Amino acid sequence: MRDHSPRLPTSPGFWRSPLRGPWFTSVLGLVLLVGITVLFVTGLLSYAAYNPGLSPLNDKTPDKGILGFYLFAWPTGPHWLYRLTQGVHVTLGVTLIPVLLAKLWSVVPKLFALPPARSLAHALERISLLLLVGGALFEFVTGVLNVQLDYLFPGSFYPLHFYGAWVFFAAFVAHAVLKAPAAVRNVRRMREGREAPAGEGLAAPRPDAATVSRRGALWFVGGGSLLLFGTTAGRSFDGPLRHTALLAPHGGADPGSGPNGFQINKTAAYAGIDRTETREDAWRLVVTGRTGTVRLSRGELLELPQHSAALPIACVEGWSTSDQWWRGVRLRDLAALVGHDGDPPDVLVESLQRHGAFRRAALRANQVADPRSLLALRVNGEDLSPDHGYPARIIVPAAPGVLNTKWVARLTFGDL
Repeated sequence: MRDHSPRLPTSPGFWRSPLRGPWFTSVLGLVLLVGITVLFVTGLLSYAAYNPGLSPLNDKTPDKGILGFYLFAWPTGPHWLYRLTQGVHVTLGVTLIPVLLAKLWSVVPKLFALPPARSLAHALERISLLLLVGGALFEFVTGVLNVQLDYLFPGSFYPLHFYGAWVFFAAFVAHAVLKAPAAVRNVRRMREGREAPAGEGLAAPRPDAATVSRRGALWFVGGGSLLLFGTTAGRSFDGPLRHTALLAPHGGADPGSGPNGFQINKTAAYAGIDRTETREDAWRLVVTGRTGTVRLSRGELLELPQHSAALPIACVEGWSTSDQWWRGVRLRDLAALVGHDGDPPDVLVESLQRHGAFRRAALRANQVADPRSLLALRVNGEDLSPDHGYPARIIVPAAPGVLNTKWVARLTFGDL
């Protein structure tokens, strides 16, 4: 017998799954409505945490224009703030991947519907769908690659992900405004035991026999998200899940054990640190401010008043350490050495690091003034290891890890 089944995806009969339909798509869409909104907000907060308006050194998207309208001085409290916001951003983004893929699968027939445009309004809707789907795939793919420390796209991650997020979210908002009311109605009908309407090309006109219910399919998607959550979340928070975070980045090299045995993002060898530069007889910290410049050896720094702070390191890739006990000289005390008594100003921090981003970075005055902001010399009762920044490193509450500069060589206090 001759097979008359449609062979082209532009034919409605080509799509035969009985799972597709308004209710299934609506439930997934409402989950993404909440989840993606949280992702967007926490992504903007991550960008603000770099204080890009403070110094060009901190701003990796210098042509942002009006897209930087919301920027504010990133606070130093609570000290786990960036650990929380970026942990949520990365963990939620990974967790939503099964939901996003299921949602795209549920609406794929509409991408092939003919004619491409029935009216100007319909054409604009199709264009917004292309931006929505393309933007979603781009943001999730680039984000996952960056989290896995395997970023392959040409160009810097920072501007690509930043501008891509605005394009994607604009299309997402337009789509949500058009579709969210219908999605809520479809879910409400099903809860009341009434069948949702056939929808615009979502349900198959000649579906195959069902092998799983739509609720079962949702449980399957939810199980996938739960599995990704369990294998990702632990690197952002303390507790039993920390040992199950198989898919989350663990930092760079193995940190070993002991007081310095916590995650490392970049090693001294990677940063090009020459050990002859960090010897006690060779290294000097150069501090410049209103009254001039002073040079301090590590021994002289240890003779200054020492203070301790329990702070984590939290990285943009989503991993973080638990609170470590840091001990060293307060940044505001170093500012006072060069004439900035009272309210200290901003500071430019420069590292011995030879290459890579953020070998020079700026901190705002509120970060310098915080009594927990230190030029750390020791951690957990022991001298810093070379990979953790010996002879001295910055540690600031609530700041992204890259602003906690290691192998510090120079501090320049003043308005930036």
